[in-house]
Amino acid sequence: MPSGRRAVLRLAAALGATVTVGALAADRFATPDPATGAAPTPRGASGAGHAGPAAGPRTHSARLSPSAYRLQPMTAYAPPPFRRALPPVRRRPFLSMSGVGRSMVLTFDDGPDPRYTPGILETLRHYDCRAMFFVCGEMAVDNQDLLREMAEDGHVVGNHSWSHPLIPKLKPSRIRAELGSTSEVIEKALGAAPLWYRAPYGAWNRLSFEIGAELGMEPLAWTVDTLDWTEPGTGTIVRRVLDGAAPGVVVLSHDAGGNRSQSVAALRRYLPELLDAGYHITVPRR
Repeated sequence: MPSGRRAVLRLAAALGATVTVGALAADRFATPDPATGAAPTPRGASGAGHAGPAAGPRTHSARLSPSAYRLQPMTAYAPPPFRRALPPVRRRPFLSMSGVGRSMVLTFDDGPDPRYTPGILETLRHYDCRAMFFVCGEMAVDNQDLLREMAEDGHVVGNHSWSHPLIPKLKPSRIRAELGSTSEVIEKALGAAPLWYRAPYGAWNRLSFEIGAELGMEPLAWTVDTLDWTEPGTGTIVRRVLDGAAPGVVVLSHDAGGNRSQSVAALRRYLPELLDAGYHITVPRR
């Protein structure tokens, strides 16, 4: 596409950015259409098809206790006190944006991984785009420099639990530990707690919504699952994103949890095509 046409399309998309963000923020109080819900899958639809957040040798850090989290400020940012969520509490996660023009959200789960996350950040930076990264605490605690790089580039860092468990099988205290410990790592690294979270495997339950709300987070699922965790080939990932592209779509990919070289390569191919098609790649603001 000629550079002049691309510039016009990006300008038109940028003019709608404020409307996009405002619409998503307002819509967070509405109940998404259950007809478009994403069913839990083997780890990959918000995780990868394996037991841990990353493959290969890695030092496992001890789990952080969330017992004191939000009871006292840990940085110059003073978080609100931990408290029971008051009704109404969301019953379903957001699956997409609505009424926002030609805007899409790209999300990456399971990281950060120093083998793959930097390549994704580099591509997003090259095209001046923002994305959402739902990080696992046991990955984030050893890669806080990547968390800071995400935040400095304007990306949204969300909570994806500590160890990527199946949330509905956990006791309430364990759910709090998984989410609370991860929020603590993010807040210590960035000075602000995460405002969004995503359940591993896309498996939510009432307690996860309540505890997420207690921690000040909104739940976000996805519209298009690239299934990149199955390593289907770079071309297949690109095709799935482009075929699923539509206003308001939330795309699920991964930057950790296995060999994510295909995911990194696919982003380099589909991102400029989305921009050439007039899509604005945005992130929600709260």
